[in-house]
Amino acid sequence: MKIALVSAYDFPYPGGVTTHICRLEENFRRQGHDVRIIAASSQPEAAAARNALVIGRPTSVRSAGSIARITLSLRLSGRVKRLLQQEGFDVVHLHEPLVPALPITMLRFSNTVNVGTFHAYTGSTLSSNNLGYYYGRRILRRWFRRLHGKIAVSRPAWEFVSQYFPGYYHIIPNGIDYERFARPALPLPELDDGKLNILFVGRAEKRKGLHYLLRAYAYVRQEFPNARLVVVGPETGSMGRYKEWVLEKGLEGVYFAGYVSDTDLPRYYQSAHVFCSPSTGGESFGIVLLEAMAAGRAVVATNIEGYKEVVTHGSEGLLLEPKKVERLAMALVHVLADASLREFMGERGRQRAAEFSWARVAQRVLSYYESLLDEYGADAKLLSADDEIDFDGMEPRDFAGLG
Repeated sequence: MKIALVSAYDFPYPGGVTTHICRLEENFRRQGHDVRIIAASSQPEAAAARNALVIGRPTSVRSAGSIARITLSLRLSGRVKRLLQQEGFDVVHLHEPLVPALPITMLRFSNTVNVGTFHAYTGSTLSSNNLGYYYGRRILRRWFRRLHGKIAVSRPAWEFVSQYFPGYYHIIPNGIDYERFARPALPLPELDDGKLNILFVGRAEKRKGLHYLLRAYAYVRQEFPNARLVVVGPETGSMGRYKEWVLEKGLEGVYFAGYVSDTDLPRYYQSAHVFCSPSTGGESFGIVLLEAMAAGRAVVATNIEGYKEVVTHGSEGLLLEPKKVERLAMALVHVLADASLREFMGERGRQRAAEFSWARVAQRVLSYYESLLDEYGADAKLLSADDEIDFDGMEPRDFAGLG
């Protein structure tokens, strides 16, 4: 099978969608499929090294509390048409297919089976979720109708996109490199000194909740003076402001590790006693939680929709109401004080995380491709952007991997 994986975002700039695409590509290739990644890139050489075809340059746009790096160029048509004619893909799989401008341009000219994966989740109130979808949905529906198959990465992601584009979706979760995180790894020497390590992994965006964790950690230090907070995430202006806050408050024991390579990241999880993700919302899925769980680490996180998909409160970890600093501190103290509880949660977490290995997820996606090719095949090009299809009232067809 010849497969195009199209990203709406700057490739290979770190992010959940980029990781998702790379892991699918790797697993598809292992099974003998011919796969190309197609994306805009601010790092063309790095993109080429990952077998990506670069079309367009990204621009930073603020969206849902994050910075989205997408291409807004309206001059992609010629390049896209030539690419599609030359490559002759069996399946064009677009990640965030209605984000401008590359995915929409690919949808416009693709005459094969088109699959869209919807990753985003920002809330449940229609008028305030996503201004682009809210005001642009009448125009975007004509491109939405060119999708033969639709995937959402979680129930929250499905509920979110269905507000604007009701449809017949498969729910196939994100995956993790289970073997990489579950494989025993030596703790980092600088963190293997008898202190109790609380680990945070993520960008320094407001919705990630790091400011709540820093405040909670100040309380934790009163109970456990030997506690340490390890912050893994790229160096940005926001991260710099957190560092300044720590210095101003004289808060000891906070270790900012900066960006960590894929090779070293499992060692950080292995060095932790508890993993904490205090996100305030906007997470469609808890990938970092699953990575920690695969490493056998207890989790303390917020009870937001995306996290409840992967963690059961009291089993793999503790889930708390967002933005509650004292409750977050109490939960961390509770877990740090009980080694047997950490061991119990860690073992339950390993079992749960194994359900989300990329090998399993990739196989589900391939099976979906095959069903669409059987259903549409050579007739795929007959699905026109002008076709009127009534999607109202439909439910997700396959709630895969989230039981």
